[in-house]
Amino acid sequence: MPALKENSSEVVQPFLMGCGTKEPKITQLCLAAIQRLMSHEVVSEAAAGNIINMLWQLMENSLEELKLLQTVLVLLTTNTVVHDEALSKAIVLCFRLHFTKDNITNNTAAATVRQVVTVVFERVVAEDERYKGTIDQPVAVQGNSNRRSVSTLKPCAKDAYMLFQDLCQLVNADAPYWLVGMTEMTRTFGLELLESVLNDFPQVFLQHQEFSFLLKERVCPLVIKLFSPNIKFRQGSSTSSSPAPVEKPYFPICMRLLRVVSVLIKQFYSLLVTECEIFLSLLVKFLDADKPQWLRAVAVESIHRLCVQPQLLRSFCQSYDMKQHSTKVFRDIVNALGSFIQSLFLVPSTGNTSATPSQTGSNASGNTGSAQTNPGVLGMGGGATVLPAFEYRGTWIPILNVTVQGSAKATYLEMLDKVEPPTIPEGYAMSVAFHCLLDLVRGITTMIEGELGEAETISQTATETTSLPAQSSEQQDLHSVSDQSEKELVSRAVWEEMVNACWCGLLAALSLLLDASTDEAATENILKAELTMAALCGRLGLVTSRDAFITAICKGSLPPHYALTVLNSTTAALSSKSYSIQGQNVQMISPSSESHQQVVAVGQPLALQPQGTVMLTSKNIQCMRTLLNLAHCHGAVLGTSWQLVLATLQHLVWILGLKPGVGGALKPGRAVEGPSTVLTTAVMTDLPVISNILSRLFESSQYLDDVSLHHLINALCSLSLEAMDMAYGNNKEPSLFAVAKLLETGLVNMHRIEILWRPLTGHLLEQVCQHPNSRMREWGAEALTSLIKAGLTFSHDPPLSQNQRLQLLLLNPLKELSNISHPDIRIKQLECVLQILQSQGDSLGPGWPLVLGVMGAIRSDQGESLIRTAFQCLQLVVTDFLPTMPCTCLQIVVEVAGSFGLHNQELNISLTSIGLLWNISDYFFQRGEIIEKELNKEEAVLQKQAEERGVMLNRPFHPAPPFDCLWLCLYAKLGELCVDPRPAVRKSAGQTLFSTIGAHGTLLQHSTWHTVIWKVLFHLLDRVRESSTTADKEKIESGGGNILIHHSRDTAEKQWAETWVLTLAGVARIFNTRRYLLQPLGDFSQAWDVLLDHIQSAALSKNNEVSLAALKSFQEILQIVSPVRDSEKPDTPPAINVSVPVVVGTTTATSLGRSFMRTDSIGERIGRYNGSEPPVITDEIEDLNLWWAAWNSWYRIGSESTRPPITCDKLTFIPSQPFLTALIQIFPALYQHIKTGFSMDDLQKLGVILHGAVSVPISSDASPFILPSYTEAVLTSLQEAVLTALDVLQKAICVGSESMQIMYPAIFDQLLAFVEFSCKPPQYGQLETKHIANAKYNQIQLFAPAEWVALNYVPFAERSLEVVVDLYQKTACHKAVVTEKVLQNIIKTLRIPLSLKYSCPSESTWKLAVSSLLKVLSIGLPVARQHASSGKFDSMWPELANTFEDFLFTKSTPPDNLSIQEFQKNESIDVEVVQLISTEILPYANFIPKEFVGQIMTMLNKGSIHSQSSSFTEAEIDIRMREEFSKVCFETLLQFSFSNKVTTPQEGYISRMALSVLLKRSQDVLHRYIEDERLSGKCPLPRQQVTEIIFVLKAVSTLIDSLKKTQPENVDANTWAQVIALYPTLVECITCSSSEVCSALKEALVPFKDFMHPPASKEQHRIGEKQQNPPQLLRDGK
Repeated sequence: MPALKENSSEVVQPFLMGCGTKEPKITQLCLAAIQRLMSHEVVSEAAAGNIINMLWQLMENSLEELKLLQTVLVLLTTNTVVHDEALSKAIVLCFRLHFTKDNITNNTAAATVRQVVTVVFERVVAEDERYKGTIDQPVAVQGNSNRRSVSTLKPCAKDAYMLFQDLCQLVNADAPYWLVGMTEMTRTFGLELLESVLNDFPQVFLQHQEFSFLLKERVCPLVIKLFSPNIKFRQGSSTSSSPAPVEKPYFPICMRLLRVVSVLIKQFYSLLVTECEIFLSLLVKFLDADKPQWLRAVAVESIHRLCVQPQLLRSFCQSYDMKQHSTKVFRDIVNALGSFIQSLFLVPSTGNTSATPSQTGSNASGNTGSAQTNPGVLGMGGGATVLPAFEYRGTWIPILNVTVQGSAKATYLEMLDKVEPPTIPEGYAMSVAFHCLLDLVRGITTMIEGELGEAETISQTATETTSLPAQSSEQQDLHSVSDQSEKELVSRAVWEEMVNACWCGLLAALSLLLDASTDEAATENILKAELTMAALCGRLGLVTSRDAFITAICKGSLPPHYALTVLNSTTAALSSKSYSIQGQNVQMISPSSESHQQVVAVGQPLALQPQGTVMLTSKNIQCMRTLLNLAHCHGAVLGTSWQLVLATLQHLVWILGLKPGVGGALKPGRAVEGPSTVLTTAVMTDLPVISNILSRLFESSQYLDDVSLHHLINALCSLSLEAMDMAYGNNKEPSLFAVAKLLETGLVNMHRIEILWRPLTGHLLEQVCQHPNSRMREWGAEALTSLIKAGLTFSHDPPLSQNQRLQLLLLNPLKELSNISHPDIRIKQLECVLQILQSQGDSLGPGWPLVLGVMGAIRSDQGESLIRTAFQCLQLVVTDFLPTMPCTCLQIVVEVAGSFGLHNQELNISLTSIGLLWNISDYFFQRGEIIEKELNKEEAVLQKQAEERGVMLNRPFHPAPPFDCLWLCLYAKLGELCVDPRPAVRKSAGQTLFSTIGAHGTLLQHSTWHTVIWKVLFHLLDRVRESSTTADKEKIESGGGNILIHHSRDTAEKQWAETWVLTLAGVARIFNTRRYLLQPLGDFSQAWDVLLDHIQSAALSKNNEVSLAALKSFQEILQIVSPVRDSEKPDTPPAINVSVPVVVGTTTATSLGRSFMRTDSIGERIGRYNGSEPPVITDEIEDLNLWWAAWNSWYRIGSESTRPPITCDKLTFIPSQPFLTALIQIFPALYQHIKTGFSMDDLQKLGVILHGAVSVPISSDASPFILPSYTEAVLTSLQEAVLTALDVLQKAICVGSESMQIMYPAIFDQLLAFVEFSCKPPQYGQLETKHIANAKYNQIQLFAPAEWVALNYVPFAERSLEVVVDLYQKTACHKAVVTEKVLQNIIKTLRIPLSLKYSCPSESTWKLAVSSLLKVLSIGLPVARQHASSGKFDSMWPELANTFEDFLFTKSTPPDNLSIQEFQKNESIDVEVVQLISTEILPYANFIPKEFVGQIMTMLNKGSIHSQSSSFTEAEIDIRMREEFSKVCFETLLQFSFSNKVTTPQEGYISRMALSVLLKRSQDVLHRYIEDERLSGKCPLPRQQVTEIIFVLKAVSTLIDSLKKTQPENVDANTWAQVIALYPTLVECITCSSSEVCSALKEALVPFKDFMHPPASKEQHRIGEKQQNPPQLLRDGK
């Protein structure tokens, strides 16, 4: 074969010659042979040249044209022997054949030319491949204008270069350099060839400088030149404006040029930056509305080709838009598309206006157009299918299915066979432009997102290696390694520029299309584009553009012209940016509202003023779903535009009538405001889906980064603010969307709740929960409480128990709710607390103060139900949770429980809360040790902190230990409740307080007692005293409701009195039971004084109940015996060196005047110790001081209360009997302690009080209860007490020292004063008292002042008298008693009742007085006789005589009804008195003053003579005459007449006196009898007179007997004379008629015989006469 090849010229020659014959058959054979040779590659270069020459000739002769083309093709394609001139000749040959007349030849030649050109360039590629890497590329030929500078090129490349250069020449209508022999050439073919070379062999141009040079120098200018007619042409413009006629654009060339441009831009953009800028600008221009329709269509197709190449678009952006002085090409392209679309709507396309629809040739859908009645609706057998189309302001443009997504399949750019411009179907350009936009968006976003993703992964790995914390995507790039970050910054700049350049145009176009679209698929695509753009802008942080796209979607979701401020403001900002495309301004078109869409829902707009209804179309719903999709998938990049999204969703949700349910999820609600919400079934099925997506949207917020989450929260908050603004001032249903979604977001983000808690709860607290609209408020509270509950139950990591800060953070809003006054909010708050307690109570730990704070924050004015719920919480705490809470919170529990006690809404709650305080105190008691330990530990920590800060530790009751402080807080709380306005609360609190102190007080440190006494108890007493004294005296009608109030509690004053009583009693009890604890405290005596002061003021209060109780307390504290150590008391007394703070406040000082006396007596006492144990002097003195203080108080109370009032009106307060009784009963106990120092002064004071007390009257309505009936002689308890007091005193004096016994007389005085009461009841001041007998028990008129009744003092006086007698019996001989004339005083006192006798108020009185007198005299007279010489009794005798006189001869007449027995009894008493005289007085006459004896004798004389009274009936006369008495008197007289033992002259005197008296009396009686007998005639004399005469006669006989027995020297002669003088008188009586008198007379006369002696001496004779005479007389008488 090689040999054959060498000689191929010869071999070929015959064939060539054969061809030369021009004989068809031979020529065909030869050509076939040559082809065979060529195909076996045995043709040398020379031979090939020859062959080509031969073919040339054939061509010129127009022979075998097709065979020629075939041969050339084989020749060129088999190998590369044909080159340079031969090659050019072969190519020219093909071109020449192309332009023959024969159509087939033309077409074949055209195909061959195309193939040949391809072959030439393929050779270059093969050559490059061969030489690859062997020889370096030649040095670049810089901008060399020498067209033949191809010396550096290899052979194949040179051929290609020459060929391409000539193609350019030809297209430009210039002569070719290399293709010599060309005769003609069409531009269209040339452009096609250029295009195919450029398209198929870009690498040749890019690798070889020379080729690049060609592109720049030849191709681009050529294209620009050829474009000129298209640029200048204006459709419809008149040509006259320019001198030369404008060349019309020619479709084939124009279309091919655009194809070339597309290739240039696509393949050689990097070489031809400037040129491309021009091309692109041209392309943009071709879209102008004044260009022909076909031109616009092919331009759109070309642009579409660019739009599907995002990298290319990126390059545009980098090369033009980002350069300073360059055209913003990329932006212009996008804007041009936008304005192109707009123009299609505005200017009806020429020829096919939608107003007059013409026959469209063939629709893309393949339907043959028939005359249409309605554009886009094809009549199809009755039914109508709606074509997908855009419709805007009456312009209707169908959407044709022009291309597959992502590929630019052009229709008109491929119409290479058309010479005339084709008719463009309606909607074609629009559809392509639409696809351009979609592909552009898709391309850009996919590219940028891809690169962003790579960048992020790189930076993330970098970040992780540098162990920096992962940041949100927008911050990560800052942390990556530097070179990467630079690269990334560059790419980021490009991305941002691309977006910034295109977003305005895109948005304008897409919004318009969205508005115009009537096809669901198209709408979906538009929305998808807007969504992807929005997401991309978001990712790149381009806020304005992001918001703009989102706004567009939002506006699409809402009904047209819907008033939503957020959106309107955004659009306003956008529409003010009109953007220009090469000087043309394009305004954003606001969407029209006339799109023919199916309405799927009608609802209320969410607006301030009701505005009728709005309609939602299916497109709105579609947009809404896109919006949800956007928020769901791209929430992380939404940032501030969450606001737009959420605002829109809120409005849609509102229109669709979705309402929030549990947990914040929205459910289709009932139509709220009437039947205004109308939903079609289509949308009804969608609603659950939408609400589901809505919920999922917020659920997905858990995947957002922190920053995005904050954006979401902020947006929801501001949305909520708007909704709240709308809900102000009206009761319309508010929009709860935002609140519900805040809740939902919070719930799903529990795992990182800390970062969103503050803004979330802050908004709910400060805004929503305080809103006047109740529904809004309720939801705010619901959301907040649900969040708190969820937060506490969520299993955090670390758990809450280890993360106290988080727990407090979660609970804090609960506490903050307390600042809101709306009761519904507070109810929610408390319900939440209750639920928290029930579920989390055990694990609240440090959250307790907050929870308790919530309960404590309830005020009285907040309604009963609120207080009740809060209280329920508290009860739960106290019953279940005290052990689980930190001990430091116990104080708060106490405070809170106390505060409930003070609430005045519901009494039961107050009372129960006091019960709780009691339970709490029990708990303290049971767990005391644990609590104390824990509190001390806490205290140490606090102390340390305080020291570090250099401040004092500030807590109530500070110096006390913390556990004691807890108790003190409890006491203080109870103390506050003790002065509550409601009596029941006070009572309960008081009882609890004292019980608590009583039961648990032992737990306190000793020093704490000081605080208890001064700060708790005395403080309480002060307050109670003040309230009681200022309480209202008005009557309370009823106790609220139907409770009746007892009359003893029917004024505030009376109710306070009860409190005062309780409090005072409680304090006194503590003083009593805890004395051993209190006494060692330094200021016990001051405390004692204060307590006494309180007792005193209570005792002197004008309220019987209080005053009596005060005395009971007084009694209680006085029953204190000196401390005895018994089992319950501590073994050793607590340390006494307690520093006691100075007590500020008044204390009553004890009287110091008596201190000396007391120390003396103590000294005495100390002397008595036997030295076994040294006495503790201080204690004694201390004790004594206390007792004297008590005595002083007692004295003040007594003197104040018993002092009679100065004026008397109906309001005068008079102390009650029980009070006085109690007062006096205190004295004995008190006296036991002070007797050693009790002086006369004190006794005087006591006397005044006792006297005063007994004098106090009682009110007549009380008397039946206190007084015995008048007839019973019983003492009242007061009188008993008084006597007991004196009894105690006298007993004490009895055993006391000499110095004390001088008090006896004072006691006698006191008692005698009481004795006088029997006759003279005491006066009480000026008060009018009735005697008890006259008190009108049953006739007390209503409202009349109570009458005061003096008591029945008789029993008292009599008892006093008995006491006097007893006492006198014991003390008659005492010096003091003698000196102080006690006996005289007794007699003087007794004289009063004795002289009154029958006039005494009570008969018993004088009888008792007599017996007492007898007893006293029986003891006193001997004493008196003893002291006769001293003269101490001198004044007593006359008093005694007068007393006898007054009694025995009383002026008072006995009562008429006195019985005989009574009379006789009384007479026997008189007889006793006379007997006393005869036994105790007369025998001792010589020791007794003469005058006294004289008085007595006279008295006896007077008694012995009957005193006749005419008033007696006959039967009684003998009794009433006191015969017995007279007899005794007489006998006494007689007895003393002849006492034969006359030892002293004094005695003799008594008997003489008695005799003369007796005889004189006898004479008188006899005379009177004789006289009466004579006068009475036959009538018998009265019995008494008869008796008397008999008595006298007997007496005479007795006397004479007595005289005879007496020594003669003892009888006075005068006496004898008197006796004998009786004789005649006796004789006179003989005539009496009464036999009794006669016998008596006989008796009397017999003794006279002894006088009958014969006369003796002179004297005897005289006597004898006398003796003899009487018998004589007697005889005469017979």
